[in-house]
Amino acid sequence: MTAAPAAPKEKKRVWQRRVGKDHSQAIRRTAQFCFFALNLWIGVQFYHWVKHYEVAGAPAVSRPPGVEGWLPIAGMMNTKYWLITGEIPVMHPAAMFLFIAFLTMSVLFRKSFCGWLCPVGTLSEYLWKLGRDTFKRNFRLPNWLDIGLRSLKYILMGLFLYAVVSMSARALAEFLESPYGVVADVKMLNFFRYMGTTAAVTVGVLVIASIFVQNFWCRYLCPYGALMGLASMLSPLRIRRRVETCIDCAKCARVCPSRLPVDQLVQIRSAECIGCLECVAVCPVEDTLHMTLVSAKKPVPAWVFAVGVGVIFCGLTGVAMLTGHWHSPVPEWMYQELIPRAREFSHP
Repeated sequence: MTAAPAAPKEKKRVWQRRVGKDHSQAIRRTAQFCFFALNLWIGVQFYHWVKHYEVAGAPAVSRPPGVEGWLPIAGMMNTKYWLITGEIPVMHPAAMFLFIAFLTMSVLFRKSFCGWLCPVGTLSEYLWKLGRDTFKRNFRLPNWLDIGLRSLKYILMGLFLYAVVSMSARALAEFLESPYGVVADVKMLNFFRYMGTTAAVTVGVLVIASIFVQNFWCRYLCPYGALMGLASMLSPLRIRRRVETCIDCAKCARVCPSRLPVDQLVQIRSAECIGCLECVAVCPVEDTLHMTLVSAKKPVPAWVFAVGVGVIFCGLTGVAMLTGHWHSPVPEWMYQELIPRAREFSHP
């Protein structure tokens, strides 16, 4: 009887421990801090601008158009208006340029707006890290509940998109130029200044949930993040893992804030990936886990992310400023009339 051929020996993995220090998280935290500080300044400036119209004798300051970055629905409305008419909208034009900038970042650099810039995402990240450091762990919801809750942000995104898509150009212009549309940013501020019991309890629950569950708001409820995630599916960048050198330590999967099984995949295509590079930073093996272009194996360093995101943000806001489409041309008398009565206006 002929002996059965011996099974081929598994090729021995050859790997080298990573040399040098990874700087991706220091770069990302710097970007987060700078953008958070910018938004904090915008918020304080905007508050004093509103107070000037509400309180006699309050000092006059200029309105920071960057506050319109907190009006994503206005940004979506204006973008549709521009696409179907070819005209830059008059009211809240900065919202459109910022919306396009954030969407472009997601297409080119994964969901980088969420992982590198979004101040809510930054706050959420530090809340769950506070919970981890305090209680030595974060909690994970059961898979069936996690999947069900994750669908909520896509449902909310769909509702907002449907509302915007169903409006004609005339309806969009009428909405944004109505008293409600003109002071939409003021109404947003008033929501936090005059928060009711229900709203305060809701915000408190979200904050507490974010301490115990990683990125609770971003993972389950943020429709803006859902849209950025879908846009990131078009990105030419992917987290790629070299199977032949991977030692299956699973460190990458454990640190992933989106709970992606990085250690089990060759490349990450998920809309949940925020491009934070946490998995790359923690990998102990040289040249094993990297952010790369789809058609190339050469790693894309973290500084390219930072520069790319900065160029897109500064470039599009600069274009808006240079072309005169950054400020809303609302006359002073209209602000004097509408801002003190902002709480009276309801959705048209």
